[in-house]
Amino acid sequence: MADQLSYKTLREENSAEFIINKSRFIGYGCPCKTEEEALAFLARIRQKHKDATHNCYAYIIGLNSGIMRYSDDGEPGGTAGMPIIEVMKARGVVNCAVVVTRYFGGVLLGAGGLVRAYAQGSKTALDAAGVVVMEKSLRYMVEVDYSTWQRLEYFLRSAPVIIEHNEFGASVVCTLMVRKKDAEHLLSEITRVTDGTAETLEDGELYYPWPDKED
Repeated sequence: MADQLSYKTLREENSAEFIINKSRFIGYGCPCKTEEEALAFLARIRQKHKDATHNCYAYIIGLNSGIMRYSDDGEPGGTAGMPIIEVMKARGVVNCAVVVTRYFGGVLLGAGGLVRAYAQGSKTALDAAGVVVMEKSLRYMVEVDYSTWQRLEYFLRSAPVIIEHNEFGASVVCTLMVRKKDAEHLLSEITRVTDGTAETLEDGELYYPWPDKED
């Protein structure tokens, strides 16, 4: 999987809550690169909500989803952990964990109601944490003179890049991020737009979070 160009995960740790028939549900999502990180996240949420009725969870680790674990944490079998992980699998996310905390409100939801509630909790957690596509990307520094900058800036506005930083000194140095699959075409276009006057320098390769267009 070293050559995998992209994978989906969560942008940040975050949470959101909702009420169903007086039961309070809190969905937590967190990016985790290892099973140890996922278990540490779970332990932290359990400690935070040690008075909760249930802290049900699921996590998927590895770009090939090599590690998948889930728990009903006392809810009837198949009504909590499984719905949480099925939502995660449907969204295609990996290297992340979801915990859905429940404070029982006195009204039984039934098996079907629990499945729907924990699926909603998982979706709520993923939406709160933000699904992103981590794509193999290249950082470039592009240097142009001021007479060319306006043309380049206009082109970059609609190009498939993220401009990280512009530095205005004796010349303009633009630091931008581009998906690896788009890099060759982008460099060709920069050369065309600047009449070959742009100086470009590759400044590293990394996985970078791009918005998930499917959301």
